Amino acid sequence: MYSEIFKEILKARVYEVARRTPLERAPTLSAECKNTIYIKREDLQPIFSFKIRGAYNRIAALSPEQRTAGVICASAGNHGQGVALSAKLLGIPAWVVMPTTTPDIKVQAVAGYGATVVLVGDHYSQAYEHSLQLAKETGACMIHPFDDPLVIAGQGTIGKEIIEDCPQLDCIFVPVGGGGLLAGLAIYIKTLYPQVRIYGVEPHDSAAMARSIAAQKRIVLGEVGVFADGVAVRQVGVQPFAVGQALIDGFVQVSTDEICSAIHDIYRETRTVVEPAGALSWAGAKSYLKSSGVQHQHIVTINSGANMNFQRLQFVAERAMTGAGRECLLAVKLSEGPGTLKEFCTTMLKSVNITEFNYRTNGTANAYILLGIALQNSASQQHFIARLLQGGYEFQDLTENELAKEHVRHMVGGRAPHAIEEEIYSFVFPERPEALADFLAVISRRWNISLFHYRSHGADYGRVLIAFEIKSAERAEFEQHLQKIGYPFSWEGENPAYTLFL
Repeated sequence: MYSEIFKEILKARVYEVARRTPLERAPTLSAECKNTIYIKREDLQPIFSFKIRGAYNRIAALSPEQRTAGVICASAGNHGQGVALSAKLLGIPAWVVMPTTTPDIKVQAVAGYGATVVLVGDHYSQAYEHSLQLAKETGACMIHPFDDPLVIAGQGTIGKEIIEDCPQLDCIFVPVGGGGLLAGLAIYIKTLYPQVRIYGVEPHDSAAMARSIAAQKRIVLGEVGVFADGVAVRQVGVQPFAVGQALIDGFVQVSTDEICSAIHDIYRETRTVVEPAGALSWAGAKSYLKSSGVQHQHIVTINSGANMNFQRLQFVAERAMTGAGRECLLAVKLSEGPGTLKEFCTTMLKSVNITEFNYRTNGTANAYILLGIALQNSASQQHFIARLLQGGYEFQDLTENELAKEHVRHMVGGRAPHAIEEEIYSFVFPERPEALADFLAVISRRWNISLFHYRSHGADYGRVLIAFEIKSAERAEFEQHLQKIGYPFSWEGENPAYTLFL
């Protein structure tokens, strides 16, 4: 199988539309990590993503009869743009089925290439199922985003270009969603240079490939992360999985904050804002190099896409600090009384760069400050913590607490005196009109809502924090109700960000 795809890479027709993108040395990143870092600039493609390569290579190979019938795909963004542009250039009718949660910027981009956009469902799997039905009705040819030999071969041309531009390559980090890019690069590079190490990079909450390799079978994720939507795939492809088992040297998983930090790093280096999936490769390389201590290697990362929604930049900027280890978030216990807040500020916060300071009295003997501190390095955090301990202050580190970063730091602190029996849950909502109304319509009126917090990030899905007044004996029954209505949720009742501040 690999030899056939290798041959297809050699004769791929991608350059009728795709650009041969530059492999740029990154001097700042290289100096910081003591390795020679290169960035493959797939963000410079006509659709700002590598997906044009595989889509065009597959569509260009269609027979005259297939071209007449047209093409169809399901996509939340980049693959749909690749199919739409390829079809336009080849004069082929195209349908692109997208979730209703897809941001307008992506819908408009696909429609701008002349494809018929069909909006169905709240997530990719629903759009994909509809695309299969539509393909039967229209006779159009399905263009799969990653589990197709010609799509894989089209993506593999990136590996060919990398080897031509960096023959001394030691290691490459590849973003992984369904696995088409990983498979194409691995087949080409490992065929010619088996000594080159190839690592797949996935978000912690969307690691379908790494978990499948560990289980020695393709697994289906129950839920996938909502931030790096370009790689949010529940199940990897059959062919990419086989390649992953045979040729990949390892996998790196990174957090949302690490991805945000990588977006910031790439902006510093190139003045380009890549999308979360586009920064995944450098995020994985950075994490690997930090933990392994590897130095003096030639390492390639891939800017796989730059279809970033402007609304998401605020979230990225917030998280880039913690992702780079340049901010810590602490809950500091403070005795209530005249002058205690002033004493804390004057004695503990001198020469400290504060990024967050949330405080509200709650009428009890003690209160908590949610305190954000900008850091120069890890030693500066330890120094500040030592000062807190010396001053007799108790604290908890909430830097890795998702509830604190996503919700509590943006809310007014304090306890609701009348919400005595309260249970708090985090939910994932589709980002579409009337999503809140739809949720409230299926929630039983039996339980009153006592707290609600939501912020839009310009993504396909948003996170919502809701507290309900529920008797403890009814919690199991309530969660059965939540499972029936189908919104992903987590109970947050023991989360210190909630217990200390809300």
